[in-house]
Amino acid sequence: MLTSHETLHWAGLPLDRTRVMGILNVTPDSFSDGGRHGGPDAAVAAGLAMAEDGADIIDIGGESTRPGAPAVPPEIEQERVIPVVRGLSRAGLCVSVDTRNAATMRAALDAGATIINDVSGLTHDPEAAALVATRDCPVVLMHMRGTPATMNAMATYGDVIAEVRAELLARVEAALAAGIDRKNIAIDPGIGFAKLAEQSRALLRGLPAFTGLGYPVLIGLSRKSFIGAAGLEPQADRRLGGSLAGAVFAALRGASIVRVHDVRETVQAFRVWHSLFD
Repeated sequence: MLTSHETLHWAGLPLDRTRVMGILNVTPDSFSDGGRHGGPDAAVAAGLAMAEDGADIIDIGGESTRPGAPAVPPEIEQERVIPVVRGLSRAGLCVSVDTRNAATMRAALDAGATIINDVSGLTHDPEAAALVATRDCPVVLMHMRGTPATMNAMATYGDVIAEVRAELLARVEAALAAGIDRKNIAIDPGIGFAKLAEQSRALLRGLPAFTGLGYPVLIGLSRKSFIGAAGLEPQADRRLGGSLAGAVFAALRGASIVRVHDVRETVQAFRVWHSLFD
């Protein structure tokens, strides 16, 4: 646990303010921006633009994890992400790879990525935890039950905050037991992953139960269905206002990192919010 005078650091970033992770999907079928980038060059340009807009981290994903999404073979995933990882890392950006597959993690780290963001909390691939430990890299452990194809059927909780917290702590303990350094671990309660809309809202309201654990907390809520439900907007790419409200709320509750599609607008919202307290 941190003492009151300590500043948390993770992945080379001081977490004295909420950091912005830009979402760069190079998939044909992601729920909001699938197929947006026509090839590696377009994706690299999009990542550079996110950095120019203020993103601290660019998170590159080659497999959709929307509800019901089928698995993508690691070979296909790597064909999508590795050229983009290489291009952005060579430009000096802090690059994260959003993957469940150890082979893709290894290839991405070799290509210059510095962060592994695993929606399965290192449970999907039995080789993943050892790889992350050996490479001594920062990792995001996210809470999810089942797989993207099955998770909606597993959104049953008596106390969603207590159960998600306990299950995440179990993943942390497994990571530590595998040799992953405590300083490299960040956690993510997995908004929308095996959670219904009200469960996602409850987790956000109860975020101090996670920030109090002493690990950086990443929150990904951008454009998700619970934003659409609360904001009465069925179209994912028209949920900017709701996503900004959620990002600021998460930051106020102690989130260290927010993972977003709309980098420029989120950075602007945070700048205005901080200016009001200066």
